[in-house]
Amino acid sequence: MSLSLSAGRPELGALDVPLLVVALSAGARVEGPLAQLDTTLGGALSRTLDRRDFRAGRDETLHLSGASTGPKRVLLLGLGKPTDRTAAIRRAGAIAARQGAKMGAGELALYAGSLSAADVEAAVVGLSAGAWEYTDTKTPPPAEDRRAPLTAARILADDDAALQSGIASGSAIAEGHGLARTLGMMPGNLCTPDFLADTGRDIARRHGMKVTVLGRAEMEQLGMGSFLCVAQGTPQDPKLIALEYNGGAQGAAPVVLVGKGLCFDSGGISIKPAQGMEWMKFDMCGAAGVLGAMEAIARLGLKVNVVGLVGSTTNMPSGTAVKPGDVVKSMSGKFIEIINTDAEGRLVLADVLAYARRYKPAAVVDAATLTGACVIALGHTATGVMGNNAELVQEVIKAGTRAGEPGWELPMWDDFKELIKSDVADVKNSGGRPAGTITAALFLKEFADEYPWVHLDVAGTAYTESDLGTVPRGPTGIPVGTFVEVARGRAG
Repeated sequence: MSLSLSAGRPELGALDVPLLVVALSAGARVEGPLAQLDTTLGGALSRTLDRRDFRAGRDETLHLSGASTGPKRVLLLGLGKPTDRTAAIRRAGAIAARQGAKMGAGELALYAGSLSAADVEAAVVGLSAGAWEYTDTKTPPPAEDRRAPLTAARILADDDAALQSGIASGSAIAEGHGLARTLGMMPGNLCTPDFLADTGRDIARRHGMKVTVLGRAEMEQLGMGSFLCVAQGTPQDPKLIALEYNGGAQGAAPVVLVGKGLCFDSGGISIKPAQGMEWMKFDMCGAAGVLGAMEAIARLGLKVNVVGLVGSTTNMPSGTAVKPGDVVKSMSGKFIEIINTDAEGRLVLADVLAYARRYKPAAVVDAATLTGACVIALGHTATGVMGNNAELVQEVIKAGTRAGEPGWELPMWDDFKELIKSDVADVKNSGGRPAGTITAALFLKEFADEYPWVHLDVAGTAYTESDLGTVPRGPTGIPVGTFVEVARGRAG
């Protein structure tokens, strides 16, 4: 269920709403609309701040009961001392919505002082993220135990133009995030390559895009031996999904977004440990990011040409599965030695990146939950960023920063290439543990040498195994925001 968003004037004292969330920076003063609210609360707000019962530290919360009139409940929410106010408002929006949902408020209003259009957009994205939940495969609790879901949110500010613009753009981006998170959270037996293909067809139908879906037979005709070797252990038909959004000038070179779509990754013959393997349903978050971004880009009506490519299959052990030591021929003609069948995502992407050449792209950005090494290097805070074009790398990093999805560049020095040299093929698919994220990117670079290209390793950021406060355990929506900002930055 999408969150219904609306705008309102910051008349806090007279506001009739189940929950008013007031986001405050450290050192905030009780003046203007806050003074009106303080009067309604009988001075409770000023007393709370004067006694320093609430200091507005980042993510700090304090609940105040409402008076006989005005908001029924007030939640004070700390922004801390933000260096990036827009990012702080996005975060506050997410926490506000999660708290509202826990309370069973049903509806809330958010006040964070003066807001620009970018601030409003950030608040909408945050609120929508915090309100999102996946209940498709859960039995509802008994009626007496249910709390009202958060279905509506009002953003309060004086600038009507900023409110309308920010709500419109934020809602478009939030829809993309919601789609990506839903696809990511779906169990692997439901979110299959066929389901991703159907999702792509639905996006294309609703937004007037061209869609192409290739199956095993079509990929065999194109010589996609790298992609298909991953799929040879599963009876499910692999899918290469292409969505073409033509919002820019006719014939203008498109931005191509590429996503890894492993709907489940057992590791294949190089099977993963049983503990935690259930998290490998999230190995399609790159693909979910592409589909979510295409949804958002179309809703935004960006004046730029964008192609979304998804390579989707499952990686399973079987009597027909690819084996360590096998050599396969990719679509580009290069031969690949399979060292580790659990390094499968790069094998899928190798042929999808080769397929991208037909679009004569202005830039290609791929995203993949590719390496555990990236989680070791950057934790769950930053996405690994690598590429063959320095300007594009910086463009993508800046786009991620604007979206609240920080990235960090890792080196692509030639010395690392020694680790993926093969004795029997042109390249091998794994260089072992040392510099694992970098060697994976260098492998991909072998198939992305005809255009500017950047690789995003989102293994540590696309989903979380712990509650982050802003989002619960599960998918985060990354890299939807980065993809959208790359496209928006190039829109006419």
